Amino acid sequence: MNRETFMSELKNALSGLPRDDAEERLAFYGEMIDDRMEEGLTEEAAVAGIGTIEEIVAQTVSEIPLGRLVREKMPPKRPLGAGKTVLLVLGFPLWFPLLIAAFAAVFALYAAVWSVIISLWAVEVSLWACAVGGVAAAAFFSLRGNFFAGAASLGAGLFCAGASIFLFFGCAAASKGMIRLSGKALSGIKTGIAGKERIK
Repeated sequence: MNRETFMSELKNALSGLPRDDAEERLAFYGEMIDDRMEEGLTEEAAVAGIGTIEEIVAQTVSEIPLGRLVREKMPPKRPLGAGKTVLLVLGFPLWFPLLIAAFAAVFALYAAVWSVIISLWAVEVSLWACAVGGVAAAAFFSLRGNFFAGAASLGAGLFCAGASIFLFFGCAAASKGMIRLSGKALSGIKTGIAGKERIK
C-alpha cells in the first residue's frame, strides 16, 4: 500500500473521533512514513512497518478519555419544545425506571463476574493458609510423637499447596481476561459514541 492510499484509509477509519485527535494522528503517521522513506525504505515498506489501520484506530480510541468523546458528540443544547417537554414528563414513569433497570442489570452482571473472581482468589488464599497450617500441624504432631497425625497433616498441607498452585494460574487467567474484557467493553462504548462521521 502506498502513502496516499494508507493516509486516505486512515483518515476514513478515524472518522467520528474528535477532529484535533484525528488530525494529530494523521500528521503523526504522515511524518513517520516520510521519516522512514528518508531513511531509505521504499514507500510500501515504510507504510507496512507502522502497523495496521485497525491497530492505529484501536490505540487512538483507547487514549481518548470517554468523557471527552461524550462531550464532543453531544449536540449543542437547545431548549425543548412544548411537545417534547410534555412527552418527557408524561413518559417519565415509564422511561426512567427502564433506564435505571438497564444500568442496574449491566452493573449487576459486571459485579457478579468480579465476585466470582474474588471468590476464586479467596479460595486461593485459603488453600495457602491450609498448606501452611498443615505443615505446622505436621511438625507439632511429630514433636509430640504422634507420627500418624503428623503424616496426615503433612499430606493435607502438601495437597493444599499443590491445589493452590494450580488454582493460582486459573485465578490469574480469569483476572486478566476480565480486565481485557473490561477494556474491550470500554473501547466498544467509545467506538459507538464516536460513530462513523467523516473527518472534514
